[in-house]
Amino acid sequence: MNATSAEETLIELIEITHPGLAIPARFANDTTEMVVEGNVYAACRFDLSLPDDQDEQVPAAKLSVDNIGRELTQWLEVSQGGAGVKCRLIMVLRSNPSNLEFDMTMDLTGLFITNFRVSGDLGFKNTLMQSAVTTRFDPTTTPGIF
Repeated sequence: MNATSAEETLIELIEITHPGLAIPARFANDTTEMVVEGNVYAACRFDLSLPDDQDEQVPAAKLSVDNIGRELTQWLEVSQGGAGVKCRLIMVLRSNPSNLEFDMTMDLTGLFITNFRVSGDLGFKNTLMQSAVTTRFDPTTTPGIF
C-alpha cells in the first residue's frame, strides 16, 4: 500500500449500503468490472481520500463518484438524502482479488449531488463524546442541587 515502486497497484472498491437499497451499489475504480467475494463491482471512476490519522480527531475521508446512469440520484431522492448510508472501502490486487488488502466500513454523510458527481464525507459517529444517559445532573441541568 505504501510502496513507492510496487509491482502491482491496488484497486479501490466501494460498496454503498442502505436499508432502502435492495442490492448494494458496488463500484471498482478501474476500467473493467471486478468480481470480489462473489459480488460484481461495476467499473466507474471515483475519487477517494483514505481516512486520516490525526490526533484527537475522528478519522475522516472523502468520496466522489461519477453519477453514471443517474441511479444514485434517484435512490437519494427516495431515501431523503440517504440518511443511514454505510460505505465499505476495499482494496485488492488484480492478481489476487480474494485477498482483501484493506477493508473498512464507514458512515457516508453530507451527500452533495450534481448532474455529474455524487460526493460525501466518510467517517465514524463520535460515540465517545455522546452522553451515556438521557439526563445528566450537573450545574447546567440542575443548578439547585449543587
